[in-house]
Amino acid sequence: MTRNMEIDPFNVSMRKFLKQVGVTSQQAIEKAVEEAGLKGKGRLTVKAVITAEGAPLNHIVEGEIDLG
Repeated sequence: MTRNMEIDPFNVSMRKFLKQVGVTSQQAIEKAVEEAGLKGKGRLTVKAVITAEGAPLNHIVEGEIDLG
């Protein structure tokens, strides 16, 4: 097996985590919008915060979602 074909466990694990973050966050946002009756009512300001135990990580992503 060449070096290019080797699987990097860190990269695979990180991608799995980020996929979980994306999917579960989308579900949570959709549920909140539905429960609050916000669909079609402007924009929703959102913020995601990612922290890590044992590492100096405090990453914040802010944005807006068009509610249609």
